[in-house]
Amino acid sequence: MSDPSIATESDSDEVKVRLKHRDWEVEITCKENKLKSVIENVLSGVDSTGIETPGFGNELVELKHQIEELKSRLTSVESLPSTANVNYGERRTSQRIGMTCRSLIDSLLSDNFFTQERQLGQIHEEILRRGYNYDRTAVSHSLTDMVRERTLVRVGTLRNYRYIQKEYMSTDTNHQTL
Repeated sequence: MSDPSIATESDSDEVKVRLKHRDWEVEITCKENKLKSVIENVLSGVDSTGIETPGFGNELVELKHQIEELKSRLTSVESLPSTANVNYGERRTSQRIGMTCRSLIDSLLSDNFFTQERQLGQIHEEILRRGYNYDRTAVSHSLTDMVRERTLVRVGTLRNYRYIQKEYMSTDTNHQTL
């Protein structure tokens, strides 16, 4: 610390003190009997503003370390080989757009899911497996619409229908259209 220059007045018991510390310059006027405590308070205030909070530097270093660790984890995950037959990017994109039940069944159709006869439960399970949660009645209504449009053929009896693409329907099965 710097040396304080003390100038006292002989007429009264008040004292003037001028302190210089780094960029700070403080002039204090107080009673002589309070001089020591006032100077200590001022110096402690000046010192605490010039020094970083203890542990703050350590916290900053720790946060930087955690950021680097997360970056390395991210690059290691990105470098993993993709799982066969699963494209997460497309799935997320389609969820953002909002896939209707009908468009999901259309995507099943384009994936040749209906090359074999499928029951409502199997179709509903496949939609659930792909990450969409539609009620069985919604799936049933969409399938009925596709039968009316002659995109699919419904085979079987009431409450036991199976659905198949028109091109893959065998000639020996009993089919019914609306």
